[in-house]
Amino acid sequence: MKRYVLFGAAFLLSCSLVAADAKEEVTAAVKKLADTSSYGWKTTTEMGGGRMGPGTTEGAASKDGWICVKMIRGENVTEGVIKGDKAALKTDDGWQSVAELTAGDGGGGQPGNRGRWMARTLQNYKAPAKEVAEMLPKLKSLKKEGDAYVGEMTEEGVRALLTMGRPGGGGGNAPEPRDPKGSVKIWLKDGALAKYEYQVQATMSFQGNDMTSDRTTTVEIKDVGTAKVEVAEAAKQIVS
Repeated sequence: MKRYVLFGAAFLLSCSLVAADAKEEVTAAVKKLADTSSYGWKTTTEMGGGRMGPGTTEGAASKDGWICVKMIRGENVTEGVIKGDKAALKTDDGWQSVAELTAGDGGGGQPGNRGRWMARTLQNYKAPAKEVAEMLPKLKSLKKEGDAYVGEMTEEGVRALLTMGRPGGGGGNAPEPRDPKGSVKIWLKDGALAKYEYQVQATMSFQGNDMTSDRTTTVEIKDVGTAKVEVAEAAKQIVS
């Protein structure tokens, strides 16, 4: 009996060490990417439910903190610039401060106001290195499977992704997710973050009707060390 108990304890210890090693390896890979002079990425989002359709985002970040993104939703392309806690969005009236565009909306925006919705999306946007760094502490588990690291998210981690990090679903028209579930797969190349994919799912209530929101997001890193981060002068004046 004692032998079985010792074997079980040793097995659990080995599993915890493997999980710790996996998280340390991914953490080091994220830091290596963040420390490069610049890098680019392409994000693709597919929706299995809810009100929003699929979309892509192309972005580039520099080590000195500048982030430029192009958010593509159907035929609409929206450009944005971020540095620190400030951001600017390119609108029909030129570059505008995201803080001004979202002022007074309670975090929820107005139905049909695409500009305000995109501004709030940009306000909570994170470059890949930061997004994965913040995701790692919110994983229940992480282990190496084949050429990828696979993990299960905590409910807190799923809610943060579904509500763009805003407490209580963001207020306004954003519903609070129920029964959240999520998983992530991470790939490395030459010791740096190269690609990751996460799937989040929850029940959301829209206008009194329950719907399953099922979202898969894939982020592919590219142009490491060579990406050009070109900031429009008008945006730089707003964000600096």
